[in-house]
Amino acid sequence: MIDNPAAREVLELNQRLLEAIATADWSAYNSLCSSDLTCFEPETRGHLVEGMAFHKFYFDLEPGAGPRNVTMATPNVRLLGDDAAIISYTRLVQRLDADGAPMTSRVEETRVWQRVDRSWKLVHIHRSPPV
Repeated sequence: MIDNPAAREVLELNQRLLEAIATADWSAYNSLCSSDLTCFEPETRGHLVEGMAFHKFYFDLEPGAGPRNVTMATPNVRLLGDDAAIISYTRLVQRLDADGAPMTSRVEETRVWQRVDRSWKLVHIHRSPPV
């Protein structure tokens, strides 16, 4: 259990971010991210990408049908002073496949949060290929 209030806040914000991704809620996602967000993700094909346009493209696609449940397995929050935090975890996504059978996918993620003007913003993502 995470007992530090700032670490708990980052954990809760990260869960909100993952739910925004699962529901294709661009407004919520955008409000939690810094405009100069950087990332290494499977979709960036090994390149460091900066800014929100790359992410917006995926939110504008037709969202997948059916319910989704997102779980952060074994999250670890490391505070780097008062205004920066790193959270690492395995993201489990439960959904239905094309035949309607339940399935779970996973990715390992590290996200860096920075407190900017008294509120936390996501500033960097590093995500593994889905398994």
